[in-house]
Amino acid sequence: MVSENRETFDAGVEVPFYSVHYQYGSTSRLNEVRDTSLRALFAKYGDILWLNGSHKYNVTNFIAELHDLLDCPSFSTFSDDMLDELIGKLRKRGNSNATINRKMAALSKLLRKAFKMGDVYSLPEFKRQKEKAGRIRFLDKDEENALFNEMRAHSDLYYRFCIFLVDTGARLSEGLNLRWGDMNSTRVTFWVTKSGRSRSVPLTHRAAEAIAKSSKRQPGPFCEIDQQRFRIAWHQAKEAVGLGDDKDVVPHVLRHTCASRLVQGGIDIRRVQMWLGHQTLSMTMRYAHLASHDLDMCVPVLERAAAC
Repeated sequence: MVSENRETFDAGVEVPFYSVHYQYGSTSRLNEVRDTSLRALFAKYGDILWLNGSHKYNVTNFIAELHDLLDCPSFSTFSDDMLDELIGKLRKRGNSNATINRKMAALSKLLRKAFKMGDVYSLPEFKRQKEKAGRIRFLDKDEENALFNEMRAHSDLYYRFCIFLVDTGARLSEGLNLRWGDMNSTRVTFWVTKSGRSRSVPLTHRAAEAIAKSSKRQPGPFCEIDQQRFRIAWHQAKEAVGLGDDKDVVPHVLRHTCASRLVQGGIDIRRVQMWLGHQTLSMTMRYAHLASHDLDMCVPVLERAAAC
């Protein structure tokens, strides 16, 4: 039976439109998702997700750029259309796919944290852009000797740091953050890494000697090095040896040099991945073409077949 007192709906009355999003958190509580922005999310979670250093500095600039590129910087849900908008604008700015991938990796990490904490309603589907296989620059022995001699003339500490980097494949920040308790006479452990995963590598004799000559009064063998001043000294050294026009000869080339020498020396790609601390094998595969000596065994097989 229908109640006679029921109010009727007046079709002439305009009903306001409301858009309110809710999300269940890990506690199964229903939370309202309010508008936020990339800047606000980074201010909230940046220090949690990224350690201080050059990588965090780059991420800070990435997020600020992406925030400014959005037509509507406030959102409660980050849609696929918003992601496509960003990628399109980055391409118009001349960003390569590799650069876009780095920026999208920072964005994905931030949004995943925000989604987990109930700050955004949904996430877009991130797809990695196809990158061109770029040229890997590494130093030959003559280039290494010339550069290292110039660095030694500037500072013995800088010289020993270069030796350590090229023989361990450590990133600049990993070497600078090294502490005395992270090593012994034969092995060093990197706890503060880009991937967030620690790794240990054995030391060459000259890398161990480079460490041993540092002052134990400092927290670590290379922690007194100022990264910016080191880079300036490196730039001056490469100018002095005639490599000033080679934009790929940056301190990171020492890591590439270590990886290249391992591959060329016959070390399998999986061990090289572990040595460098790459999260995925695809990153290490950039050096795989240097293992061309593995193909030499194919020649006798083809020659025997041709002789039959």
